[in-house]
Amino acid sequence: MKIEIFADVLCPWCYIGKRRLAAALARIADRDRVQIVWRSYELAPQDGRVPGPTAAEAMAGWWGDQAAARVERIRALGAAEGLELNLHIARPVNTFDAHRLCHLAADHGLADEMMERLLHAYHTEGLNVADPETLEQLGIEAGLAPTDVRDLLGGDDHAERVRADERRAAQLGVTGVPSLVIDGQPPVSGVQSPEELHRLITHRLIAPTGPGMGVDN
Repeated sequence: MKIEIFADVLCPWCYIGKRRLAAALARIADRDRVQIVWRSYELAPQDGRVPGPTAAEAMAGWWGDQAAARVERIRALGAAEGLELNLHIARPVNTFDAHRLCHLAADHGLADEMMERLLHAYHTEGLNVADPETLEQLGIEAGLAPTDVRDLLGGDDHAERVRADERRAAQLGVTGVPSLVIDGQPPVSGVQSPEELHRLITHRLIAPTGPGMGVDN
């Protein structure tokens, strides 16, 4: 079974969803049958490398008087998963290079570690995940060779893989993150409960040629 996870570092729900999916997978006896593939999906491709307003400030612009309650809900749901989501210090930036770094990590079997380090850096530490020096350090901390990371950030390696992921997202009907595509079936939300995610995965493991299992995002 292949589970494609369309995600972006800027999304706190992706961090929450990552934890919930891990909890669901931990309950599967034949976990080795499940292949996880992280896919790129940029939420703010128009952003630059220089951080602007915080995520919480941006949300205030979107949601007005409801923003504080929504920020608190995200924080509380993250805390329930053992995460510290600091939307008051996280500042959205362009994530194209972060996605390229994830593809490099995938080539070395370190995609999950790389995504974890990026999510923690942005949402918990408030680091600039568009800054080349920051990305270099994060890549090394995730287990990548320093020379490989520097070569990547100094060129345009894996840029086409990011764009290919985004084309695939459009073809599959992915309109938000985190979205899961299980064995090519219609995308489903990645922030469902671990119990529901476990049900979806085990259903496909038992009946891989069964009907589609689309769930509203």
